[in-house]
Amino acid sequence: MQYDPIKRSLGSVFNRTPFLRKVFYHLLDLLLLRSWHVRREIRKWNTSAPAGAMILDAGSGFGQYDFFLSSLNSAWTIRGVDVKEEQIADCNDFFRKIGRKNVTFGYADLTAFAEPDAYNLILSVDVMEHILEDVKVFENFHASLRSGGMVLISTPSDQGGSDVHEHGEEDSFIEEHVRDGYNIIEIQEKLKKAGFSRTEARYQYGKPGQIAWKLSMKYPIQMLGVSKLFFILLPFYYLVTFPFSLLLNWMDVTQTHQSGTGLVVSAWK
Repeated sequence: MQYDPIKRSLGSVFNRTPFLRKVFYHLLDLLLLRSWHVRREIRKWNTSAPAGAMILDAGSGFGQYDFFLSSLNSAWTIRGVDVKEEQIADCNDFFRKIGRKNVTFGYADLTAFAEPDAYNLILSVDVMEHILEDVKVFENFHASLRSGGMVLISTPSDQGGSDVHEHGEEDSFIEEHVRDGYNIIEIQEKLKKAGFSRTEARYQYGKPGQIAWKLSMKYPIQMLGVSKLFFILLPFYYLVTFPFSLLLNWMDVTQTHQSGTGLVVSAWK
């Protein structure tokens, strides 16, 4: 299934006013389980974050996490980079309209992007599964971090993170992925090969999260892939499923999982 056209359709609906875009961000924070895990890790990092931290959002997309980061601390300088010019322009326009001048966006190919000793935190959410030359990107992350800096990665695992071969299907649910997911040991070894001195990794999307993802994301996206008319039905669908999704997301974040279809990985320079 091609996921990007559906994301573009949703973005066009919620990009009409700054208010609607903020509503979109809050909905993503509630529905996307990975956002629960990523925001939890950012809050942990924030307990010892340096004053005036420099942050890179490597693969910024809609700018959801840049909005969250800039809400935590207005003294941070946040740079989002992406390969999609339309999203870059939309993000720059939105953050200018809401007066957050400490957040800017630009184009970057992560396989060729490095700014030596520039950042205290690099965020990479739903990015590495799209890039074949992953070790090169990890090397660029390492070079771009200041001493003691951290990279935070959220990505599918090899436990079915791209929904591959489910029910005998040949294709991934998300066809844009270049790999089916990372092994929890493999990704840490690649980060250490790139120069990182310490790594930590844990599973996300355990049993509760896998059910939540299907309820809150997979099934609605499949419906929208069939017809845009399902936009009309979505509010009624979420009216029924939303409370269950919230409970399942909370369970996934508060539990420790022996396996899961997603990974949260931290590495320090």
